[in-house]
Amino acid sequence: MSMIDYAAPAGPTRGYLSVPEGAGPWPGVVVVQDILGMTSDIKRISDRFAANGYLALTPALYERGPKVGCVVSTMKSLVTGKGTAVDDLIAARDHLADDPRCTGKVGVVGFCMGGGFTLLLAPRGIFDAAAPNYGVAPGSLSALSSSCPMVASYGAKDHLLPGAAAKVEAALAAGDVPRDVKEYPDAGHSFMNDWGFPTPAPVLERVVGFNYSEPEAEDAWRRILAFFGEHLGPK
Repeated sequence: MSMIDYAAPAGPTRGYLSVPEGAGPWPGVVVVQDILGMTSDIKRISDRFAANGYLALTPALYERGPKVGCVVSTMKSLVTGKGTAVDDLIAARDHLADDPRCTGKVGVVGFCMGGGFTLLLAPRGIFDAAAPNYGVAPGSLSALSSSCPMVASYGAKDHLLPGAAAKVEAALAAGDVPRDVKEYPDAGHSFMNDWGFPTPAPVLERVVGFNYSEPEAEDAWRRILAFFGEHLGPK
């Protein structure tokens, strides 16, 4: 597990690559960070995919300049659907697909902001499966009618995204997309992210419910791995 450089339209960029043990080839997974960036938590998630037989690459979206400017640029890409962040994510997919250790099947998984990018990229015909987790929808969801197969997870107590699970389900159903969309009644936002804070920040906990919840997180992991196993092929 290490940081690597890979080619992208704006020039070489960096990502965290997690490689399974044993002999490949393996399906690939592009892991898209939340707004906090390349944290130990997102590396933990990448490593967990590798432990389950996936060649996982997490692009470092905030390493093309000062962090504040990168955050602004990345959020702009999420809103517009184009730009350096989108290009870097697609390039990560291409890097995995071209790696001789990869089967050529590549999925995408994201969290919060990364979930939004996952929703954005899923209909573009470049990924074989997608897993947005509490993804912020970048505009209209109508494009999801032509999405790749999707497993999506949301929390009913997520005040940032009220009714999001039902909206994603309806958009996917319009195109009869293979799907597994679940809303967890007792979960809030970021329930799969374990940042290791002593306790959730009181204001965030009260307003949007930012907190890790192991039972829901583990169930979401079970669903994602089962769904990816079905749609990305044998590991």
